[in-house]
Amino acid sequence: MRSKIIPLVVIVIVLSLSLASTPSHASTRYVPKAGDYFNYHEIADLNNGQGNYAGYTEHTVTDGGETMNAVYSNGTVKAHYSFSWSFSNSSGSHTTGGSNGNFTYSSTTFYYLKGNDSQAGYVNPTVWFYMDNIVPKTGTFGLLNTQMTVLDTNASYQLASQNRYVQSIHGQGSSSYHRNDIYGNFNAAYTWDTYSDPSTGYIIGYNYVEHDTDNSGNGFTYTDNLYVTTTSYSLATAAAPPGPGLSSLLYPIIGAAVILFIIIIIILAAVIARRRRGLPEHAYDYSRQPTPYAPPAPQTINLEPKQPPVQQVVVKEVAKVKCKYCGALVDTTALVCPVCGGPTT
Repeated sequence: MRSKIIPLVVIVIVLSLSLASTPSHASTRYVPKAGDYFNYHEIADLNNGQGNYAGYTEHTVTDGGETMNAVYSNGTVKAHYSFSWSFSNSSGSHTTGGSNGNFTYSSTTFYYLKGNDSQAGYVNPTVWFYMDNIVPKTGTFGLLNTQMTVLDTNASYQLASQNRYVQSIHGQGSSSYHRNDIYGNFNAAYTWDTYSDPSTGYIIGYNYVEHDTDNSGNGFTYTDNLYVTTTSYSLATAAAPPGPGLSSLLYPIIGAAVILFIIIIIILAAVIARRRRGLPEHAYDYSRQPTPYAPPAPQTINLEPKQPPVQQVVVKEVAKVKCKYCGALVDTTALVCPVCGGPTT
């Protein structure tokens, strides 16, 4: 029996397809270089207010950028930042501002060394825009004061500025802290999802969601979304995330089918029971005898009127004569005139 010989070209094609389908993840750690940069667009909102914050909102738009100006042999990176922002709220306030300056950080420990890019409220933080690009899946790294966990080393991130999906390292961190600032005293819990370039570790975008509450029922939600607009590092295109497959829809379909089957069984049982019930039986009581018909007694008709009889008043007419003294009319039965008192006879 002759053995099958697989052509070399087929092997090459299969290997090429296998490599193409393998998630891209750098095998060597990237070290920042002078001239690396990125620009970004950021939108922060405060909404979903409760209690004292009911109906109140804030909206902040920030545009900025960071540039690596020099990299020293010990791993120190000299960088420059600048940004401008525009703030408005539902109370009618509108303000603008910005900041810029120089700072240094370590590309080996990732900590800020001298100054920072306007980060306030953190204790010995690491940089927020750069990570170790060879951290494996389920590995951890730090951004500012948050420990992040790598969820995926080949995630598809939808980059709004370029209207396409790009390959990214998806990291996520959740924590809480006590807020004590101009907003008040709140217990703040947040989740931070970051997306970094697999080839360099620089930021591509992030989504931050924070819920602030206190014991009096006051609170709000704070969200912060950022994505890069231009970069010195190339971003690899990624396929759009797949929609819900058949396996993810299987359980909902089965559940709906079971519910529909139960409804049909209930309806059929009700119809069959109604048909079997039929007309009710009527038992006749033969001990009962019909009562002979008796016409109603005639009504007594009384034609006498119900109102009392009218009383007759007889008016007696009396003749009158003129008084011979004053001329007044005097009854003939009067003895004297009622006007002048003279005798009538």
